[in-house]
Amino acid sequence: MEPSPAPHFPNSLRWSGMTHVGRFRRNNEDAFLALNFDAREVRYLGKSGHGSLEGADFVFAVSDGMGGARSGEFASKIAVEKITRLLPKSFGMNAQSLDSGFEDILDELFDRIHHAISDLGRHYEECRGMGATLSLAWFMPGWMCFGHIGDSRIYYLPQDGGMTQVTHDHSHVGWLRRTGQINEREARTHPRRSALAQSLGGGARSIDPHIGRVSCQPGDRFLICSDGLVDGLWDRRLDELARGELDATRLVLEAVAESGRDNTTALLIEVMP
Repeated sequence: MEPSPAPHFPNSLRWSGMTHVGRFRRNNEDAFLALNFDAREVRYLGKSGHGSLEGADFVFAVSDGMGGARSGEFASKIAVEKITRLLPKSFGMNAQSLDSGFEDILDELFDRIHHAISDLGRHYEECRGMGATLSLAWFMPGWMCFGHIGDSRIYYLPQDGGMTQVTHDHSHVGWLRRTGQINEREARTHPRRSALAQSLGGGARSIDPHIGRVSCQPGDRFLICSDGLVDGLWDRRLDELARGELDATRLVLEAVAESGRDNTTALLIEVMP
């Protein structure tokens, strides 16, 4: 019997990121992160670029802070900063051979961020009640592993096939939409669409992040965004723009022009041969 051919994994990525305060807010409580890492170091990346997966894994994340004043902005920055502490220890672990190992890594990461934000809320009055969403995509050869909590989102846009929302909104309205009890229009206008059942910090004692993985091929794209982008763009337009030029600025500015009621952030990533 001839040996099976070695799997062909995508070996590079390109990306584009953009965040905007919106038309009515005074400060931007969104934050996004792009970095790559190996076993030795972490490198912060610019808002756009390209890089190889052959010697490093990549992480992209969007976090939306909550809490009023400037504490929400602080919470989202804590969330993205803590990512750099744990993931480099996991470099070289392929999701295909990890089985559930990557889930343990991401679960620990989210737990650490949650407790860091919660501790600040307990010890500093100005941080009381602050919280953050977090949608994180960890790219390694052939796979995108994700961790998520809140109502920021990760979308998967395969080269052949329709756009899919990978993450679950942690809200009652999100559950109603997932189970087909309301449609997109009803979800967008629901009076409790912004009420979260889970977040990092925010006074919750425990969290249950949504963790999973998606196999990816050259030509596939992923969109990570805060709820401000979804507020401005319907699913059909979101799909159309995300498949066009790899330019997060175009998505964000159109969403802000259509709504702009909230901070608005998008990260667009394409898997390359």
